This record gives sequence, structure tokens and C-alpha cells, in this order.
Amino acid sequence: MASEAGKAPAIPGRRVLMFPLPFEGHLSPMLQLAARLQGAFQNSLREVLEEEEGARPACLVLDSNLRGMQVVADRLGVPTLVLRTGGAACFVAYMAFPALCDKGLLPLQDHAQLNMPLDDLQPLQLGDMVFSTTTPHETMSNCLERIMESARYSSGVIINTFSELEGADLQKIIHGLGVPVYAVGPLHKISPSAQSSLLDADKTCLNWLDKQEAKSVLFLSIGSLASMTQEELVETAWGLANSCMPFLWVIRPNLVQCSGKVGLPEGFEEVTRGRGMVVSWAPQQEVLGHQAVGGFWTHNGWNSTLESICEGVPMICRPHFADQMINARYVQEVWKVGFELEGKLERGKIERSVRKLFCHEEGGEMRWRAKDLEDKATECMKKGGSSETRINLLVNFMMSLPCSI
Repeated sequence: MASEAGKAPAIPGRRVLMFPLPFEGHLSPMLQLAARLQGAFQNSLREVLEEEEGARPACLVLDSNLRGMQVVADRLGVPTLVLRTGGAACFVAYMAFPALCDKGLLPLQDHAQLNMPLDDLQPLQLGDMVFSTTTPHETMSNCLERIMESARYSSGVIINTFSELEGADLQKIIHGLGVPVYAVGPLHKISPSAQSSLLDADKTCLNWLDKQEAKSVLFLSIGSLASMTQEELVETAWGLANSCMPFLWVIRPNLVQCSGKVGLPEGFEEVTRGRGMVVSWAPQQEVLGHQAVGGFWTHNGWNSTLESICEGVPMICRPHFADQMINARYVQEVWKVGFELEGKLERGKIERSVRKLFCHEEGGEMRWRAKDLEDKATECMKKGGSSETRINLLVNFMMSLPCSI
């Protein structure tokens, strides 16, 4: 049929169904629930496929943990793309996990091996591969096997990173999987208007930051799941107080282990009045992008790590579990834009770490390298940049898929 006069022919669209993992952590219950729902999901997907031709999905985009949904889609002939929300280095570590098990290095038998370097995964150490101290080894192995299967049996893997940051590890993934890999990050910069936090942020902290000197404030946040003991909270508080540096500290109501109540030490508020602010949650991307923020104490979840890199903010790293140890290792050893605060939290150590980041030449060098990565993150999103190019390739692939099956 000819198009109307003066109008270009319509380009047929493509319907894409997306299935994210709806919350962080609690991996086993989520997989158990997913297994219980596979039959219902298959029936629902079949109903969608039986709708009118133009509404049929060209493909599904799945979180890499949702292997069961991918199996159902494969049965019904629907292509799948897999989204990896972690970094490329973490995925390479997942790929290497079975070999470490075959060598008898995992599960860890001797804590003296924690610092053992892994030659094929430099700069990682064996301890970085212990993703959880509470999850049984067999369960962890099965979870990682599902993640790898979902990638290998997909039509492509989408990763929230960019080539200039993790180019070498992206190449390892490409060679190891044999499917297209789309490094399209940083996604929070590409879609800045998308709100993803499940917690209400206290934006009054932005007004407080407006009154601080440029690059003078330490931002502290260990994410939505990590926690600390009351003793660690007290030591952190006095370490901050003794550093004499301005700080913005996120203290969630459930931050302290085995307690629904957070108690700051007596006298802390008085000593830090005027140069410190405590909030229950902060608009992290806006805070890291604020001109007053000069450092980030972080648990090194991938989102937090990538957001800090993209704003040129150096880090004090305090990883807790999952991929956080790997991310912290890369921050310190590869990108050299931060350092890990290791061992027991003690106020003197914390004070020295804060002053190292803000007052010493070493911290200044980290800040310079962080600014260089920020510039590269900006360039990758511009026309012709690495991420912009791969987004176009991804869209072209989706558009090439047939609307009917």
C-alpha cells in the first residue's frame, strides 16, 4: 500500500519484553519463586504470542539470573537478550569460577589463601572470589552456572559498562561466550531521568552541599543492603569527627546489624556541627555529581562504583559481599582511583584514610585519574563513541528480528 502524499513510509516497530530482577540480594528465594512460576509464565507468554501479529514481541530482555524464563522463551521460539547489571571484570570472574573449583581452590579451605594472587585473573586474589560467606558453595556454583548458561544461550549480552573502562575484560567475554556483547554503559548517564531507587531520598542534603567548598566533602554510603555493627558505627563516627573534614553520611534505619535503631555516640553531633550532615537516604547520582563532593566511601556495588567513576570522584573502598570485592580491587589496582580500607574499622585508621584521600599527594593523583575516567565516560556516550555505537548496533539487531515466529 502506498503511503499518504507527503509522508514517509512507516517503519514497523518492534515489541520488546523486559524482565528485570525486582530486588537486590535474596537470590535463592527469587530463583525458587521463579521455578514455581515457570509453567504460568509459559502460558502467559504463549498468550502474548497469539495476539495480533503487530503486537508480538520480537525478543525478550532478561536479567541474567532469570535462566528459567529464557528456557521457556526458547521453547516458544522467542529470541532473548541477557542484561548483566554488574561489570565486565565480575563476569570474567564468574567465567573462571568452575576452573578454580576444579583445581580445589574453591570452596576456600584455608583462610591463609585469601591473599593468594590469581595469575589468570590479575589483579584478583582468591578471597575476591568468595562472593558470600553465608551461601553454601553448591548453591553459589549453581547460581553462577545459570548465569553463564543464560549468556551462552542468548542472542547477545548487554553489559552496563564501557570499552574505555573494561576493554580487556570485554574481549575475554566475547571470546569466551561466542555471542555478541553490547557494552552500552553507563546506563545512568544515557537515561538520567529514569528513577531506580526504592527508597525516598532526602534532597535537603543538596542545599547543604551548596554551602560547602568545592571537592571538600566526603560522601559515605554503603548501599541498601550492607550493614555494620554498632561498634563499627561508633568508630566510623569518631574517625570522621577526628579527620576534621566535611562529610555527608547516609545512615539507613537498618544500617546496624541486629538492631532497628541507630545510635550515634554522645557528643558526636556537637563536635561535627556545621561540617557534617546525616541523612537516612540520599539522591546518590546528584550527590556524586555535586561540585562540593571530593570523595566517596562506598561498598563498591557496581552501580555505585560506576556512578563515582563517571563523576570523577575517588573512592575509599569497603566491600562487603558479591562482586564488591572485585570492583574494589579494580578501583585500587587497575584504575587507581581509590583504595581499600581493610581490616577492622578503627577510628585512627579511618581518620588517616580520609585525610589521605583529601590532603595527601596520593589522593590528589587518584582524583586526577578519576577525572580522566570521567572524561572517557563522557566521550563514549557522544556520537561515534563506543557506547553510542553499540547502542545503535543493539537497536539495529532488535529491528532486524521478525515480528512473527
